[in-house]
Amino acid sequence: MGELRAGRKAGGGGDGAALAGAVAVLAAANVLNNRVAPRLAPLTSAAATGALLALARHRGITWAEIGFRDPARGLRIGGLLASAVAGGYAVGIALPATRPLFRDERALSLSRARVLEEALLQVPFGTVLLEEAGFRGVLPALVARSHGPRVAAAVSSVLFGLWHVLPATDMAAANPALTRLATGETSAETSAETSAETSAETSAETAGEGAGETSAEMSDGTAVETTRVVAGSVATTALAGLLFCELRRRGGLAAPALLHLATNSLGYLFARLAPGDPGGTARRTV
Repeated sequence: MGELRAGRKAGGGGDGAALAGAVAVLAAANVLNNRVAPRLAPLTSAAATGALLALARHRGITWAEIGFRDPARGLRIGGLLASAVAGGYAVGIALPATRPLFRDERALSLSRARVLEEALLQVPFGTVLLEEAGFRGVLPALVARSHGPRVAAAVSSVLFGLWHVLPATDMAAANPALTRLATGETSAETSAETSAETSAETSAETAGEGAGETSAEMSDGTAVETTRVVAGSVATTALAGLLFCELRRRGGLAAPALLHLATNSLGYLFARLAPGDPGGTARRTV
C-alpha cells in the first residue's frame, strides 16, 4: 500500500500535466466544433480523440482503465437504455403538452439529407466519440490515479457540464418552448408577456422614442433567458455526466455511448416526426 501511494505521488506531477493537456485538447475541439467549423466536427473529434488516447497511453494508462472493457455487458445495458429513450421520445411527441419541447429549429430547418448526416455522422463521430472517450474515458482515468474514482467522476462531470456552454447558447435560440420551460415560465405567463411586448412595440412605434427603449428591454430579457438556459444546461449535463460515469463503471464505455447516441440521434428523428400545431410556424425542409 505504501509503495502504491508513493507511486501515485511520484507520478502526480506528470498526471497533472497530462490532465491539463487533455483539457486543452477538449477546449480547442469545443470551439472548433461549435464556432469555427461545425461541419468538420467528425474530423476534428477523431483527431482530438486520437490525441487524448495517445496522451493517456503515454502516461501508462491501460485500455481497461480508459473504459474499453466488458463490451457485451455494456451493449446490453446501453441497448436497454436506448430503447427506453426511444419509447420516451415517442410518448413525448404523442402528448400535446410535451410535443413543443421536441420542435427544435435546428432539426426542422434541415433537409432530410442533412438530418441523416447529423444523426448518422455528426452525432456518432462528431459528438459521442470525443465526449465519451474524453469525459468518460481519459479524464476519469487520469484523475482516478491520484484522487480515486469518486473524485474522477465528479471532476469529469463538472467539465462535461461546462463543455455544453456553447451548445446551450445555440439551443436557447433554436427551441423557444424548451427555453421557456428552463426559465420556469408557464403558458399563461408566456401569453401575457407576448401580449405585453406586442402592446409595448405598438406604443413604441407610435411614440418614436420608446422604440429604442423597448428593443433594449427585449434584448436584456433575451440575454437573461439565455443565461438561465445555459446555467440549467450546464447543471443538467453535469448530472448526466455522473450517470454516464456510473454506466461506464458498470459496463465500460459502450453503455454510456449507446445511451448518448440514442439521446442525440433520435432527437433529430423525433423532432421531424412531431406533429406541428395547426397555426404553428415550425417548418420542415424537404
